[in-house]
Amino acid sequence: MTSPSTLRSGALSLVSSVVIGVASAGPAYSITATLGLVAVAVGMQSPIIVLLAFVPMLLVAIGYRDLNAVEPDPGTTFVWATRAFGPFTGWMAGWAIVVSDLLVMASLAQISSQYTFHLFGAHGIGSNATSMWVLLLGIVYLVVMTAVAVFGIDVSARVQSALLAVEFGMLVVFSVIALGRVMLGHGPEGSHLPELSWFNPFAIGSFSDFVTALLLMVFIYWGWDSAVSVNQETVDPRRTPGRSAVLSTITLVALYLLVTVAAQAFAGTGKDGLGLANPDHVDDVLGALGAAVFGDSWFGTILVHLLFLMVLTSAAASTQTTILPTARTTYSMALHHALPKAFGTIDPRYRTPVFSTIVFGGVSVVLYVGLNFASGGRLIAEAVTAIGISIGVYYGLTGLSCAWLYRHEFASSPRALVMKGVLPTLGGLALLFAAGWTAVTSWFGAIFVLGVGTLLLGIPIYLTLARTMPPFFRGEVLARRLPEPTEDIIEADAEPDPEVPVLR
Repeated sequence: MTSPSTLRSGALSLVSSVVIGVASAGPAYSITATLGLVAVAVGMQSPIIVLLAFVPMLLVAIGYRDLNAVEPDPGTTFVWATRAFGPFTGWMAGWAIVVSDLLVMASLAQISSQYTFHLFGAHGIGSNATSMWVLLLGIVYLVVMTAVAVFGIDVSARVQSALLAVEFGMLVVFSVIALGRVMLGHGPEGSHLPELSWFNPFAIGSFSDFVTALLLMVFIYWGWDSAVSVNQETVDPRRTPGRSAVLSTITLVALYLLVTVAAQAFAGTGKDGLGLANPDHVDDVLGALGAAVFGDSWFGTILVHLLFLMVLTSAAASTQTTILPTARTTYSMALHHALPKAFGTIDPRYRTPVFSTIVFGGVSVVLYVGLNFASGGRLIAEAVTAIGISIGVYYGLTGLSCAWLYRHEFASSPRALVMKGVLPTLGGLALLFAAGWTAVTSWFGAIFVLGVGTLLLGIPIYLTLARTMPPFFRGEVLARRLPEPTEDIIEADAEPDPEVPVLR
């Protein structure tokens, strides 16, 4: 029988795990907040960026799958990078997960709040991202979603299933109607029939624009790894999470390609009118296109309101599924003696990492309030781009960790060389390069400060913890190798052992 001091094993099926992976990406929220910025960077080549960004995502997902098959630890990259490259790299990888999730929470809360006001016709309030009413409702969303995460992973999965059904359905309806209007000749000025030339990467103006767009699209895909973070709460924890990660990325690329082609065909990529690059709505594409796509009939008005509901539920769902992996990362870090013991506390009734969850929710509220008042709220939008730096770091390290930890199999197995070595390495290097390029090209701007500065904050924390609780930081807890495959979960009273991994 599973101890009440551990997570609730077997609570998630394959379908529930995929739902969490896809919902964590927040498809509608991610598209409405990012597609216009991609169009600014590469114009009509946005569809090929959707496909090209998918490639490193899939390759890294393969790495997640193969590492999770041996060690289904909720710390994911933190644990695997520690085993591969040592405590400093592993701890900083875990910190990168925390940082990226914290930075996105302000944007998610803000979008959820704004679209709630849009849904009920209070467009004046909803259009003002820094309104006090928007801020207060955003805080309410953060508190509620934190509570849902505390009440249990099964409750979270049911909430996600309902929210994702609305989101997926409306994105498909939006795309089909938009494409239908264009094909019937009823599109607005600037509309185009889809063309194969949109898939030509060599038509992109500059390499810098290409990398910028690629990292923005990586943000749109980001989140599928939540399916692996809840690995110990799934049925068949060694196999189901890895399959879910791969299925989530495939599901997302199909949806994103459909919506991108449809939005671009309907609105074009100009800077005037409905064009995706219009600065008036570059960070809210779906909100700007909704009324034009659906029309002003009574039925169109209903669909517009459903569109508002879709973006609202997408941001709310992503808020909740962002809390899940971060809380489980810090929970795992505590159980491996890389964070104070309190972060490993499990609620005996709901069997969720209650302390980690509440702390993350509380810090998210504080950060949201701070970013809301800093630079007139502009930093919240800048954070979306900055997040790509930390995403690239921990996804990239996962791909490299997979290759390094499985390197002993390469000489005897060509399949292992390709699937566990070459592919994850290529995906990891591509994402690390994109993260580094963004950091360099944003030198000392807001994006650099948010993306690189927050990562560097982890170094003094690391050094402080290394002095106060040294076993993990001396390499005495996690051995520099993968353990034997196991489905057991780490216990809250596990003691460090220099020879035996904590997960055993």
